[in-house]
Amino acid sequence: MTTTADAVVIGAGVVGSATALELSRRGLNVLAVDKAGGAGMGSTSASSAIIRFNYSTWEGVAASWESKFRWEEWEEHLGYRDPNGLAGFHRCGMIVLDVPVIPRQTMTDLFDRAGIPYEVWDAEMLANRVSGIDTGSFYPPKQVDSAEFFEDPHGDLGALYTPDGGYVDDPRLAAANLAAAAAHQGARFAFRRRVSSIGRAGDVWRVEIEGQEPIEAPIVVNAAGPWSSAINKMVGATDDFTIEVAPMRQEVHRVQAPPTLRAPNAEFPAIGDLDLGIYVRPESGSDMLVGGTEPECDPLEWIEDPDAANLNPTVGRYEAQVSRAARRFPDMTVPNRPKGIAGVYDVAEDWTPIYDRTALPGFYVAIGTSGNQFKNAPIIGSIMDRVIDAVENGRDHDNDPVHYTCPHTGHDLNLGSFSRRREINPDSTGTVMG
Repeated sequence: MTTTADAVVIGAGVVGSATALELSRRGLNVLAVDKAGGAGMGSTSASSAIIRFNYSTWEGVAASWESKFRWEEWEEHLGYRDPNGLAGFHRCGMIVLDVPVIPRQTMTDLFDRAGIPYEVWDAEMLANRVSGIDTGSFYPPKQVDSAEFFEDPHGDLGALYTPDGGYVDDPRLAAANLAAAAAHQGARFAFRRRVSSIGRAGDVWRVEIEGQEPIEAPIVVNAAGPWSSAINKMVGATDDFTIEVAPMRQEVHRVQAPPTLRAPNAEFPAIGDLDLGIYVRPESGSDMLVGGTEPECDPLEWIEDPDAANLNPTVGRYEAQVSRAARRFPDMTVPNRPKGIAGVYDVAEDWTPIYDRTALPGFYVAIGTSGNQFKNAPIIGSIMDRVIDAVENGRDHDNDPVHYTCPHTGHDLNLGSFSRRREINPDSTGTVMG
């Protein structure tokens, strides 16, 4: 027996759940399928969930600024109050330390265009606002077991501060909220189900799902995160892609924040520190999270099989990232045992996502999103819905790109910037910062 739907969304992370919500709002009969036991239990749960606006493209900056308003009014955006609780946005501010790979002028020009408030700090202001921080410049990042890592700084750093930055306290819950809102709109979710094959059956896609009857639908959206490449290979979707996407293992570590940042009334913004190759943000209690920004001195952990990845933090990666944080905050203690999470990200080669149609009719992709797109989750569903609606109604998105007007800010997004056939973004940092 075969059941039908208007659209099948593969993946119920924060991207897939957001897409399911917006498609359902438009009246489509949506089925979302995920191998995990609930929404957001894959790579979403390994996100640091930082809300920032520092991107190398207009569309990245404008989308993140629009999303900020939706995070601030999360229940209103959902249109539903999840009885299991709501994820919360914490506005602690965000600073990005000066570094050659992210020219300050490039960011401020985009911020001015978007209307994003910011402050330019010199080293003295940075030291006054963030207690205990070492403002020294150590660029480029170096391996922590090298003699160069311990060399004296060769200058002082300033920073670009955005007061509206911050973080979401529970990324998995945010995805679950989106899924619950989608279900409230009529979407169905099939958890603990793997897609075994996808093929054309006349004018529709036939999606074979382990443990239940096949689903036939004219629209399939690949939002499978680290498993997206395998889904694309099932259908041969990437013949005309110019951007490669692959799974990458990442770690985020949790440690006690240094005493200066735990002091009463201490200012503790999220910090992007590409000078040392890390980022940090506050965490509940007196802790903080420390992640990496893929510095050239550290090998990237590309993997073949996301299911075979080690999801425990490793001593080597922990020592590298936390030692760098301790270099920035000298009064910080580095515990002997690693504590944190590991996950598998879905990464495009220029760290810019692909939100697009494919050459196959009715097959769409929302991929290459991990690491730097969680913050845009509230708008990703709208972007995918806009593209799908236009293409299904005859729009040639490849040659006449669809645009999306942000309702809060009025900014125009050329969705062709997220094309599978774009040229690699020459201004990309080549890191999680995008």
